[in-house]
Amino acid sequence: MATLQLRTISKRFGDTEVIKGINLDVNDREFVVFVGPSGCGKSTLMRMIAGLESASDGDILIDGQRINDVGPADRGLAMVFQSYALYPHMTVADNMGFSMRLAGVPKAERRAKVLEAARILQLEPLLDRKPKALSGGQRQRVAIGRAIVRNPSIFLFDEPLSNLDAALRVQMRIELARLHDELDATMIYVTHDQIEAMTMADKIVVLHDGVVEQVGSPMALYHHPRNRFVAGFIGSPKMNFLPATLVDTTPEGVTIRLPGGDERHVPVDGRHLAADTALELGLRPEHLVLDEQGPLSGEIKVLERLGGQTSLYVQMGAELITIMADGDVAFRVNDTVRFGFAPERAHLFDGEGLALPSLQQHPLAGLTRHDNRAPGTAEEPA
Repeated sequence: MATLQLRTISKRFGDTEVIKGINLDVNDREFVVFVGPSGCGKSTLMRMIAGLESASDGDILIDGQRINDVGPADRGLAMVFQSYALYPHMTVADNMGFSMRLAGVPKAERRAKVLEAARILQLEPLLDRKPKALSGGQRQRVAIGRAIVRNPSIFLFDEPLSNLDAALRVQMRIELARLHDELDATMIYVTHDQIEAMTMADKIVVLHDGVVEQVGSPMALYHHPRNRFVAGFIGSPKMNFLPATLVDTTPEGVTIRLPGGDERHVPVDGRHLAADTALELGLRPEHLVLDEQGPLSGEIKVLERLGGQTSLYVQMGAELITIMADGDVAFRVNDTVRFGFAPERAHLFDGEGLALPSLQQHPLAGLTRHDNRAPGTAEEPA
């Protein structure tokens, strides 16, 4: 397969800069996901890699070779779009082999490559069907097969699951992860869905307003977000944020005052901050614990019972807090609940939105889905 390097890549449309000096390395056989909200620049960045947009500044390198001036067809890449873009009058086999036919590949070779791609994608029984006789998931697999037969150096996926229903999205996530393992290929995937990013990626690139906010393994971003934006974007349901005040700092962490007046010690490095500094406390819904003696309290406004879990939406002053609790909790709407949290699960952010570094590295933060190392040997997160 191949490596990819982006060096101070920028893109301007008129006076508007949408990609702002991005540097990034994609390693051989890595599954990298670009994730971020609509308008953050992730699809533009992928189109620049594909050659469908030109870079205003910077260099794009594949295996160390600069490709800025190389046309899309000659970059050795294959792109799968959100739209399947299948020819309705052609069979599955003809759709998958059409690019090879245009390139003058002999018929026997075309057939062999189509059959191999069909085997990988479990499309063998469907080769003689036309697109109208396929489900949405099958059509997307055909579009992926069309990319596989080209034997590209890098696969590019631009929100390929957006047109599928929820059940098919889950199925296709599994199939894409399996496909990556079978092909042992370099893949770059664009999505706004952080669940897709968390479940498929070896490395996530979080983009916001044309810049890279953080790069790292899924668990590194989940447990050690660099700033408030990443903390709020990665994780579902999203992280809760509460005002807090710094009381004291020690080499072992900081003491903060919570809404309501209680104080808690959190193991983060805040030695550069002065007492009475205003902070934000970040608490993930799954890390909040219902506790009659807990330091926080509020009134339940909405209950969502999901079977094994119940989501409680608790009004706490001006903040609506989400708590993920056991599915059989007996609370009702308008009940008052108390809750707390384990200090090592808490995140603190300064006035600029930067996370205070944790003093307790999470053992899984450096692992990816392909990593078989014991937790104690995890690398430091990016």
